[in-house]
Amino acid sequence: MKAVVFHAIGDIRVDDVPEPQLQEPTDAIIRLTTSALCGTDLHFVRGSFTPMQAGTILGHEGVGIVEQLGDDVRNLDIGDRVVVSSTIGCGNCSYCRAGYYAQCDVANPNGKQAGTSFFGGPAPTGPFNGLQAEKARIPFATTVLTKLPDEVSDEQAIVISDILPTAYFGADLAEIKDGNSVAVFGCGPVGLCAIVSAKLFGAGRVFAIDSKPDRLDKARKLGAECINFDREDPVETLQRLTGGIGPDRAIDAVGIDAEHAHDAHAGDKSDIETEEQESRANAPETNPDGDNWHPGDAPSQALQWAVRSLAKAGTLSIIGVYPPDFRQFPIGMAMNRNLTLRMGNCNHSKYIPKLVDMTRTGLIDPADILSQATPISDVLEAYEAFDRREEGWIKVELEPQAD
Repeated sequence: MKAVVFHAIGDIRVDDVPEPQLQEPTDAIIRLTTSALCGTDLHFVRGSFTPMQAGTILGHEGVGIVEQLGDDVRNLDIGDRVVVSSTIGCGNCSYCRAGYYAQCDVANPNGKQAGTSFFGGPAPTGPFNGLQAEKARIPFATTVLTKLPDEVSDEQAIVISDILPTAYFGADLAEIKDGNSVAVFGCGPVGLCAIVSAKLFGAGRVFAIDSKPDRLDKARKLGAECINFDREDPVETLQRLTGGIGPDRAIDAVGIDAEHAHDAHAGDKSDIETEEQESRANAPETNPDGDNWHPGDAPSQALQWAVRSLAKAGTLSIIGVYPPDFRQFPIGMAMNRNLTLRMGNCNHSKYIPKLVDMTRTGLIDPADILSQATPISDVLEAYEAFDRREEGWIKVELEPQAD
């Protein structure tokens, strides 16, 4: 079968790989009908989140048809149409039972302290082969797969696989109450979904901060008040628009790769070196321990803006991806302003059933976020366009089945 395979930083290929097999009685095999490209995938290709294991199939978003079931999967049938939870939880451990599926004690083969397991990720997350493929093995299928009603399309469901629950989780973390003002930093697909989610939680005003006109236009159509940080200081503007107080809540939907400062494609080694040089220029010469400069010392502009702009005693929700060795955060400013910080990887299985039902009833339409669809044969070109943040490339749907 065809799959998108990681070989090295800047080197991904569409390869012929063996079809997956059932390995445990809790497994399922699905035939993917829809997958997607995510900004998180770009972290792995760029090398800003390591170490990736060569040969890993990329992708953590998927919708498909059940083809095989292990003996202990009792809630699904062959032929069921399902959406895949991006993060993997066993459903039985104390963390899963408490709703912390992203911190499952069992799923990650690297041990209880290894943290979140998800499809198509670095070695410390498993690794588990991902969903940018014609078929996939799904561990702990009872928990990881959610059956889809006929009223929910593949286009809607692929957004529910990762970015919508991640954004909804971010709004939940932000503790948004009726009437709150909320600043969303980043208007990529997660940021756009965060705007929708903030309104579902009762936000009175939502501010969207980005620099890409197409993304800001989309945010405006979703009801956000837009701030282009290339044209104005976002902190000063947020203060002015909120009567000098600042927003009550902020959501960092950006993460470590906040801006791509060059136009070359994702695969060039020179691109990676350029990013590191730019980060180094903005970072201190030594870290607090006196070591030489480390990529984790590069500051995040989104985090700086969020902390500076928030109202005193406000809440910052961080759902953008940061590598484990990231170590720059304005903790002093946050502490002295009594800010509450909440963050983490999304517990997808907690939110997906609820979001499927919201979509079924017409309360939301996740497909509004999709901007492009591409067959697996054209995925490398799609990665390059997505990496360059070309206009119109907001969320890319992938058609896994080869012609």
